[in-house]
Amino acid sequence: MKFRWFVVLGLFVSIVLVSTVLRDRTPTRSEFCVAEVGSVRTQIDLEQGRWTALMAAMAQRRGLPPRATTIAIATAFQESKIHNIDYGDRDSLGLFQQRPSQGWGTAAQVQDPRYSIGAFYDALVKVRGYESMVITDAAQKVQRSGHPGAYAQHEDYARALASALRGFSPAKFTCQVNTRGGGSITKVTDEVGASFGAIDVTTTGDDASYPLTGRRADVNARGWAIAHYLVANASHLGINRIAFDRHTWRAPSSQKGWTVSRAPGDTVTVSTN
Repeated sequence: MKFRWFVVLGLFVSIVLVSTVLRDRTPTRSEFCVAEVGSVRTQIDLEQGRWTALMAAMAQRRGLPPRATTIAIATAFQESKIHNIDYGDRDSLGLFQQRPSQGWGTAAQVQDPRYSIGAFYDALVKVRGYESMVITDAAQKVQRSGHPGAYAQHEDYARALASALRGFSPAKFTCQVNTRGGGSITKVTDEVGASFGAIDVTTTGDDASYPLTGRRADVNARGWAIAHYLVANASHLGINRIAFDRHTWRAPSSQKGWTVSRAPGDTVTVSTN
């Protein structure tokens, strides 16, 4: 009797498990972002994707060259693994391990990613010739680290991310997420405006459109910078769909990355529904 009871119980558990799997139409996936530029494939987590995208957007807003973005990303890779951490050597904090005692700002400020990225760029632009300087040397001029050569090991990854997130490598940055949208389009447009500055935008319900004008090359780069930024923040903002330049990214099928579509080449559109 005991043997039969265990067999029946085992069959019951198996049936429950099978039924659960069959009903689970949206299984939980690993979440991550990827930049694939040339022969370099860089995989990062969602937090890293969010902050590298912010570094790219803030550099673009300031009119800084892509190299500035590369230097910032390489530096943050070394200092914090691009995580906004609340600890470090002595009083070092945040993405760049900036020290309040060394004049970088208050503890609260250097743990605010927008502030810390802005402070990094403020220091970088004071480095004469940083645009053509070896990346690890430029980073060291800002950070004054005890390991000045350490930034070089992150250069290839940083270049790939900067190229994609500044819009010069179209459809080469994507994230795999579990979100299915459901965010606020107002929060999306506020986020984009805070990062890129004033950009024309029209909203209708759960959708927003960013019409772009200018030279074709400029439109293409700006459009992909915005589109990639939105992908990097899709999970955070509850974005469901992004479209630009005959490509579309959808959260429910984000494991496929960007797919070819009929999206116009002069307007970035985003939807949260």
